[in-house]
Amino acid sequence: MKTFFDKIKLVLQDKTLRKRILFTLGALVVFRALAAIPVPGIDTVRLMQFFNNNQFFGLLNVFSGGGLSNLSIVMLGVSPYITGSIIMQLLTMMFPAMKRLYQEEGEAGRKKFGQYSRLLTVPLALLQAYGFTILLTKQGILGDLTSLQILINVVVITAGSILLMWIGELISEYGIGNGLSLIIFAGIVSALPKSISEALFTFDVAQIPTYILFLAIGIAIIYAVVFITEAERPIPITYAKRIRGNKVYGGVSTYLPLRLNQAGVIPIIFALSILLFPQMILNFLKGAVSNPTVVSVSDSILSVLANQWVYASLYFIFVFLFTYFYTAVTFDPHQIAENLQKSGAFIPGVRPGGSTSDYIGNILTRITLFGALFLGIIAILPLIMQAVSGITSLAIGGTALLIVVSVVIDLIKKVDAQVSMREY
Repeated sequence: MKTFFDKIKLVLQDKTLRKRILFTLGALVVFRALAAIPVPGIDTVRLMQFFNNNQFFGLLNVFSGGGLSNLSIVMLGVSPYITGSIIMQLLTMMFPAMKRLYQEEGEAGRKKFGQYSRLLTVPLALLQAYGFTILLTKQGILGDLTSLQILINVVVITAGSILLMWIGELISEYGIGNGLSLIIFAGIVSALPKSISEALFTFDVAQIPTYILFLAIGIAIIYAVVFITEAERPIPITYAKRIRGNKVYGGVSTYLPLRLNQAGVIPIIFALSILLFPQMILNFLKGAVSNPTVVSVSDSILSVLANQWVYASLYFIFVFLFTYFYTAVTFDPHQIAENLQKSGAFIPGVRPGGSTSDYIGNILTRITLFGALFLGIIAILPLIMQAVSGITSLAIGGTALLIVVSVVIDLIKKVDAQVSMREY
């Protein structure tokens, strides 16, 4: 069992792995540089007031990787691509041809599926860029823009989102880890120095017990997320003995590990995207349309969503449902049963084929229930704490904490896998 420092030494000594890590770091540096380039004509005072009074845009800033807080050219972040991916995943449930393309046609099918997601990102980015530009213009943050200036802003913001998507894809292919998750992670981490400095300036000795309580809860959440992410339900598998010539093959026993949370942090990202997208459209309609009925309906829906308990309930439901949905899309018990049968493997006491598929499916449904409940509770816990304590930054911080912990775990696993592969 190698220690942590031994593995770091192996990583630094391996030329290929070192290049991958340096490429990832370089790509993230480029992203942070792009996030520092603002679109022209910003009223910084009004921008600060706007963000301080709007928790919705604070959550959206998490998805933009911190690019929205200063209205950078990558202010949309990877949000359009995430929305496009959600739409494509939903299509796999509605159209069998799309499901076959994603699950049964191998690497070529997945590449084509990914290309469709990227193409869908362009119109979504255009729509969101136009909506943001009009909304921020109405708020006085961008001033009075002409039609040509609005068009230029929309094109620049859309291009920034597409560029960020491309950087994320490059990280996934030539770097380490999931590029889009790392971009969100980098944006969250980049905001830490500012958050720490603000906490130090507003430090109140009388609030020390509250700070200690929040710190303890944060550590408990991190431990729980790591524990559930690493938890597995092993299914025993035995390979049948086969005689070829004078040699006997098979006869060994192993197990199929089913993770308690197969979906990772994806349900949280999906749930927030689904919650944020209607709010963005309604805010746009409220600011851009002068029809009193449309404004009244938008205000009514936004006021309902602004209710802390309604928002928390919807958030929990979406996280719960998306955990099941993403698990169903990415893990097919029927395909696993077929692969086991083709390789001469079977589960002791279970007939091969349909019975094996049903057996794996039933176990997956039961363990996903616990994973989905846990993920939903952890997701809304900061919102409950915010309602109790009145500290508005907790909801954003809780979501960011979940994403950061999950991304770090995934990154460590992938680095560990690369080190193990180099050793073999």
